[in-house]
Amino acid sequence: MAISLKGDQKISSVPTTKSKALRINLNTDIYGTFSEIGAGQETARNFFRSGAASGTIAKAMSAYDKDFSDAIYGVEDDRRYVTQPRLKKMLGHEIDLIEDRLSRSKHPDKLFFSYANTVTTIDFAKQFKGHGWVGIRFQLDPLEGYNEIILHLRFKETDARLQQETLGVLGVNLIYGAFYLNDNPKELVKSFYDNLSNDQLEIDMINFSGPRFMYVDNRLMSLQLLKNGMTNAVMFGPDGNNLLPAQVLYKKNILALRGSFRPVTKVNMDMFEKSKKLFFAENKVKEDKTQIIFEITLSNLTAEGKINERDFLDRAELLCSLGQNVMITSFQQYFKLVEYFSEFTKERMGLTMGVQNLIQIFDEKYYRNLSGGILEAFGKLFYRDLKVYMYPYHDQASGAYINSENLKVHPRMKELYKFFKHNGKLVNIDDFDKEILDIFSRTVLNMIREGETGWEEMLPEGIADLIKQKRLFGYSRSRVRK
Repeated sequence: MAISLKGDQKISSVPTTKSKALRINLNTDIYGTFSEIGAGQETARNFFRSGAASGTIAKAMSAYDKDFSDAIYGVEDDRRYVTQPRLKKMLGHEIDLIEDRLSRSKHPDKLFFSYANTVTTIDFAKQFKGHGWVGIRFQLDPLEGYNEIILHLRFKETDARLQQETLGVLGVNLIYGAFYLNDNPKELVKSFYDNLSNDQLEIDMINFSGPRFMYVDNRLMSLQLLKNGMTNAVMFGPDGNNLLPAQVLYKKNILALRGSFRPVTKVNMDMFEKSKKLFFAENKVKEDKTQIIFEITLSNLTAEGKINERDFLDRAELLCSLGQNVMITSFQQYFKLVEYFSEFTKERMGLTMGVQNLIQIFDEKYYRNLSGGILEAFGKLFYRDLKVYMYPYHDQASGAYINSENLKVHPRMKELYKFFKHNGKLVNIDDFDKEILDIFSRTVLNMIREGETGWEEMLPEGIADLIKQKRLFGYSRSRVRK
């Protein structure tokens, strides 16, 4: 539930940065610290400049020197400063100081908070635009535990001063949202871009925690970032918590399997296992330095006109139960996905796909927005250290198994297809399971919704039980046909 404001004044639907800071300052219950490393004290500055800051700011500091920072917050194992563990140490340390130094008997109604960021702005050579971690730990009731919102951002602007100002606006939006929009996390996330634009920054990870956010599914919050155009890719792990793609993919070999996974079937897992075996057999690939990703595109999630969040969570629930990292992206075209991976690694990449997906890669209509057309896309796709692992298709009419040897593409694409097939970029998955090749997710989904039996055998072990137990994909015991 959002806090009421003492002496509140009516403001516009999208308040200015100054009015947000002033509203916080005029609320005599909100009181806390600002700790900002790497980009000045831009968030605190907004509160100072708006007026009445003495009612809000207990302390504002910037442990900019690394030795001072280590003396206050401790030394990180990796000796890095712009990290999530560093941010969490900052938040925890400052909250402990508030609790230790301010008497609860003297301030029974105070709602303490600690805001922190650790950021690196654009470098002098302007090669790395910079990124950072931003977070707040806060109370909404003096007798309750602390809530926490943590996010990661990537700067897009090419001027350090502008990046600092952007960070300051984002910080105000975060603090304001934490206290006044906490009862509607979707609107809270959307408000991060109040008085900002997508051209200024990207937010590619967020996690909510604490008593007021016990009902929040962080995977759904991750989806909001994508829906709002705040980022092009989000990732979450088997535990349901969001992950930072740059951190997970950094200098890793990457094997990605794209699908609808609605639901995940035995075919999906056979594709995964067989392509993984081929990928690990590559000389350049080390298993302990490989990241495997199950990827779903936003266009797949919107196949029925709009995103069904329940349907999205159903898919995520199953993939997480299989211990997989899941990535949702806005990259309908494969070359854009590979370009994205290339931001974080130069190691070998692999894409696992079925025949139908490969046919789409050779369809010119997907590249009409590129000046160089399909040739430009293929240059971007195969210029990198990439292999495509192709899972066959069973043509029930002829009984043939379609792979790269007998696949038919458009006549204009024949020579291009031959070139990429013969240079070793396309690898057939030959040891596939013929017994399961005719299983399709859409068939299973229809059977579940219509209450038919027999779909359970089409899914990996344990998945059918989970669908029934949690009533996923519209499953209803009462609808099952006897």
